[in-house]
Amino acid sequence: MKVIETVAEMKKARKNLPEPVGLVPTMGFLHDGHIELVRRARAESKTVVVSIFVNPTQFLPNEDFATYPRDIPRDLAMLENARTDIVFMPSVQEMYPEGFNTWVEVKKVTDRLEGACRPGHFRGVATVVNKLFNIVQPAKAYFGQKDAQQCVVVKKMVADLDMNLEIVIIPTVREPDGLAMSSRNVYLNPQERRAAVVLSRALFQAQSQWKKGEKDAEKLRKEMIALIRREPLASIDYVSIADPVTLDELGAVKPGAIASLAVRIGKTRLIDNVIME
Repeated sequence: MKVIETVAEMKKARKNLPEPVGLVPTMGFLHDGHIELVRRARAESKTVVVSIFVNPTQFLPNEDFATYPRDIPRDLAMLENARTDIVFMPSVQEMYPEGFNTWVEVKKVTDRLEGACRPGHFRGVATVVNKLFNIVQPAKAYFGQKDAQQCVVVKKMVADLDMNLEIVIIPTVREPDGLAMSSRNVYLNPQERRAAVVLSRALFQAQSQWKKGEKDAEKLRKEMIALIRREPLASIDYVSIADPVTLDELGAVKPGAIASLAVRIGKTRLIDNVIME
């Protein structure tokens, strides 16, 4: 496994990589959800590149960029064990050199949910993902379903800009009690960790009700909200049941709809979703 820290070196190495190349973009502090992406890339690619870059442009000023969990030695050991070929670990200066002033914005699907709560977040995501695609030139790039809106935004960007790669979405990997794996779970104290299960419980309840025949999206949203509000440590940012392409809120739930939510458990903001299927 080779670690590359500059854009120039990554571009140089890229010329001689066996095809096809699979890319797994991450912000590090890896967990089994990330490794599942790497496993899938390994199964489908001759060369697997994993990027580790905590992207400052997708964090709002009051968010956790400075304190975002980092453990590079642990990450590298996990990636070597998962048979990664190249780890691309650029600095902020490498990705955003002095004078950088070009941004990628995907409209409409970024106006709601995470985009409404975190204005500017998806401009940072789309820009850095675009740069990674240009530098690594993968045939496929792998993302986790846990970040459902990010998946929608990246797929829209790739389609609209005629990018020559495939986006592969991997199902959310969960803890045994249902909590979606997330690097930010490390922020939770033991009491908050127990409370955090309310996110998946609410989503699974809605999914179960839909499978039993309930099509009224507003009723399902209200039931999710009621369940979450019974948890004293939980504070809701949003609860949504939306179209999987446009992210417009639905009146009647249809197959493929995304039920998603953002909830603060104590000071930690968590997101999760399920697909109605």
